[in-house]
Amino acid sequence: MFNVVTISREYGSGGGTLAELLARRLGWKLVNESLVVEVAKRAKVDPEIAARYDECVDPWFHRLVRGLWQGGYEGLATRVDTRMVDSEAMAKLAGEIIREAAELGKCIIVGRGGQCILRQRNDVFHVSVFGPHHQKIRRMRNRLAPGTDAERFMEETDHRRAAYIRRFYGEDWKDRCLYHLAISSVLGIETVADTIICAAGLTPKAS
Repeated sequence: MFNVVTISREYGSGGGTLAELLARRLGWKLVNESLVVEVAKRAKVDPEIAARYDECVDPWFHRLVRGLWQGGYEGLATRVDTRMVDSEAMAKLAGEIIREAAELGKCIIVGRGGQCILRQRNDVFHVSVFGPHHQKIRRMRNRLAPGTDAERFMEETDHRRAAYIRRFYGEDWKDRCLYHLAISSVLGIETVADTIICAAGLTPKAS
């Protein structure tokens, strides 16, 4: 029996809205923005800083410097906090929180490699949400600042998310083998939610 749902989403596909709808219908906890807040709390940084590194990959030069610092200066590392505030540290904390959420169950986990972190669990249903280009552009223009190049923003966001999955989990986020269900939001968010609930054999909470 499935007790957790992960949502991987193309930017602009409506995956975040879908996750909110599923959480309401099932009466489950939503792990999305709340995850960033919890990461910030554990890292003892401002939530805005945690959000800056959310689903990102550090530049190669930063990773090189970090590796040299940690590997070449053990004496220094013992005197300071070795957890640097960067994408790698944030990804590790996010992974810890996702595993803890899955242990508690009854939650919808959005992005952050949940489909990879929890792929060995039999109680997790993995979903990939995509959508037609024109629909994603229209959806983004409704929430991005006027004058923003929506198409470029969409491409950069999807590229960043793909790089995140590749860097930290060694997977292609569009590999169909990572998911139980890949579905287009062109069907409508309500219909997609109904389909997930039916496919996973879940029971909506009583109204």
